[in-house]
Amino acid sequence: MATPQILIPPMPDRLDGVRRRVGVEVEFTGLDAHQAAGLVVELYGGSVERLDEHRNAVRGSRLGDFRIELDMMAAHPDKSGAEQPRGKLDRLEERFRGLVGDVGSLIMPYEIICPPVEIERLEEVDLLVRTLRERGAVGTEGGLLYAFGLHLNPEIPSRDGGPLLDILKAYLLLSPWLRQDIDVDLARRVSPFIQKFADEYVSLVVDPNYRPDLRRWAEDYVRANPSRNRELDLFPLFAELVPDVLKLAPGDPHIRKRPTFHWRLPNSLVGVKDWSIVPDWNRWVQVERLASDRWALDELGALWRDCQRCRALEDWPQLVARWLPPT
Repeated sequence: MATPQILIPPMPDRLDGVRRRVGVEVEFTGLDAHQAAGLVVELYGGSVERLDEHRNAVRGSRLGDFRIELDMMAAHPDKSGAEQPRGKLDRLEERFRGLVGDVGSLIMPYEIICPPVEIERLEEVDLLVRTLRERGAVGTEGGLLYAFGLHLNPEIPSRDGGPLLDILKAYLLLSPWLRQDIDVDLARRVSPFIQKFADEYVSLVVDPNYRPDLRRWAEDYVRANPSRNRELDLFPLFAELVPDVLKLAPGDPHIRKRPTFHWRLPNSLVGVKDWSIVPDWNRWVQVERLASDRWALDELGALWRDCQRCRALEDWPQLVARWLPPT
């Protein structure tokens, strides 16, 4: 089956004229870090660097550098003192963490973190998904407890808080439709990783009169969402643009600063025939399309608040879908 057409967002380039890129992270099981790294080299070239028992990197591929790791911090030795001489206790800890990873890999996913690619090259990343499936990898469909996700990291078009806030407004308005259209897996819905935004916060942000500067927006976000476990995680973005604001939230070693949105909602269905990452990317483009239409954004924001006050949001996914342009 051919890859679906890749939609291009209204702002395909950064303000400096460079094409925007997208980072892709795919969670799966059925292959370990060494097998998956070898597969990446087969497809894209480069060389494997072993980082620990459950974490490898691929350097110098034609797409860039990949990282493949068990999504479990306890399985990975602390490298902060790697330059110091290693003693018996260090080696014992490394072996212990490897054993922890052996057990954890029974229920925790491995994750391929792909280098950012231009939007039009997402089809090349889809090749990786197809090959993982051919080699026996599965996603969240592979077990009742497998809450595995596909994460997309669209590069921001500018560092201006206004357009970025519009994207969040659009996302909050489309979130119920996105959850329904994606058919988010039950294991993922009950997991803590993709929590919905509280109605109180949605009401604040979608208000047409909500137009704070970047700092106040970030402060409002962090106070209302003191965890990265949201369906759309803005901590990496704020770590890049206003890092001191994250002091308002508990420390989290997983946060890596980057000029992207971090969309965690889609399922990883690696083992499903013909599954592709492109439909989920196209859903994200619908968010950016709505964000580019200030009139529709304000009208829908006011309507959402009216429906919320009347407790009439049950049909919101169907209602908001009428505003979406055809794909």
